Amino acid sequence: MRTLMLPLLLAAAFPVAAEMPVLDDLHLPVVPRAADEVARIARVTAAPTDFAAPERFEAKPGGAATVRRRSSADAFSQPSANIGFDGELDFKIGNGLFKKLWVSSPSSTLASDGLGPVFNARSCQRCHLKDGRGHPPEGPDDNRVSMFLRLSVPFDQTDMDAVEAYLARLGGALARPEPTYGGQLQDVAVLGHAAEGQMQIAYEEVPVALSGGESASLRRPAYSVSDLGYGPMAEDVMLSPRVAPTMLGLGLIEAIPTADILAHADPEDADGDGISGRAQVVWSLEHDAPMLGRFGWKAGNPTVKEQSAGAFAGDIGISNPLFPGPAGDCTEAQASCLAGPHGDGDDRSTEIDAEGMDLVTFYSRNLALPERVLVDDPQVLRGKRVFHETGCASCHVPKFVTHRLADESAQSFQLIWPHSDFLLHDMGEGLADNRPEGLATGREWRTAPLWGIGLTEQVNGHTYFLHDGRARSLLEAVLWHGGEAQPARDRVVEMPPEDRAALIRYLESL
Repeated sequence: MRTLMLPLLLAAAFPVAAEMPVLDDLHLPVVPRAADEVARIARVTAAPTDFAAPERFEAKPGGAATVRRRSSADAFSQPSANIGFDGELDFKIGNGLFKKLWVSSPSSTLASDGLGPVFNARSCQRCHLKDGRGHPPEGPDDNRVSMFLRLSVPFDQTDMDAVEAYLARLGGALARPEPTYGGQLQDVAVLGHAAEGQMQIAYEEVPVALSGGESASLRRPAYSVSDLGYGPMAEDVMLSPRVAPTMLGLGLIEAIPTADILAHADPEDADGDGISGRAQVVWSLEHDAPMLGRFGWKAGNPTVKEQSAGAFAGDIGISNPLFPGPAGDCTEAQASCLAGPHGDGDDRSTEIDAEGMDLVTFYSRNLALPERVLVDDPQVLRGKRVFHETGCASCHVPKFVTHRLADESAQSFQLIWPHSDFLLHDMGEGLADNRPEGLATGREWRTAPLWGIGLTEQVNGHTYFLHDGRARSLLEAVLWHGGEAQPARDRVVEMPPEDRAALIRYLESL
């Protein structure tokens, strides 16, 4: 059993964090587990030893929240099956806010104004297309609405605020937003303002020889920025491309006990298996406390609400109770943006209020997992065996059981199958963005959940994977794995073609 003494680590690093063992799950109405329940959960979540038949409940990746699989592009957009009538009403209102197109101020529609002044998209749905996966531009005429660049620069550690000092004591490599352009590049602007710039991508094809005379080709991307609207960027700017991830199962991820995630961490590789997953620790604006990071490509956010609020501010330029600045990601160097018209000049204190944020958060928590099919298909079962024997399950942990919650929400006490440990792993130089985030280094990424991945083409019309969409297939995504995953990747290259095909078929079945 891997362990990470996060409570002790936090207490030593920052006195306020001494209460972390309780604090980290206090945002959930948790019912403590009895000893017999803990033992039962351990049995249920243990790795399989028999691959002749599917495991019990394997077809329901979201537990009782799982919904019937649809054959349309709406497969990711259904409410959890167990939220009830009142929950469905809140879900639909939240969906309306998620899809709403924001407009610039001043506007006669006060409830919808406040866009920008610089932004990446006019609605949440524009990035998370059909609640699914974004994609890189497919040509000069394709927009970049579901992909953007994170920006940051290193800074002098003698000039740190309290939270930065706390992260530094935990071992984080510190970075701050780029001084002129902020934390991400906004490539669109409202009338009368300049966009910050345009992301440019150049690809180089890299051939890979596989066993059995097969081959693949990977595309290695290089990123730059053109058409800068506010002067030059810092010479030491770090760029990190990000496509919008799927919205599936976020509430279930949030309900996984912190201790169960930390049980898979092994930062010093004490068991010698080459896998040294580390916990991301972030400072929560919502709870004003250190918490385990769970969401985002580098696990930079601890809760669904905080992830949603940050996207409203950074991606759309919409102020909210957690990010009340009306100018979004604009910096002091962008005087015209700061002085521009904003949507909080009427009776609203922010451009989306607390009630609106709660509804969007409820919607985001309750996007349901579709049921799996073909779980008993012989090739799928063979691929599942290969998945475990190759070592994929060391990071892509198949199963967890969520907290038993006192409010009896749809996320309470569910056996779920996300196929992720939600920890940070060194993925090698090939995938490195060389940009630290919190405790994550420039080579580390959170293990991406795999549930629903086989429906990407059905929902979004493409098969682009990884944090920047460079992989054009699931096989390419596997072949980009390096660092801690290099041995597993090499086994995939060397295994019989029939096993490799079965592995991909298993992934497609998730």
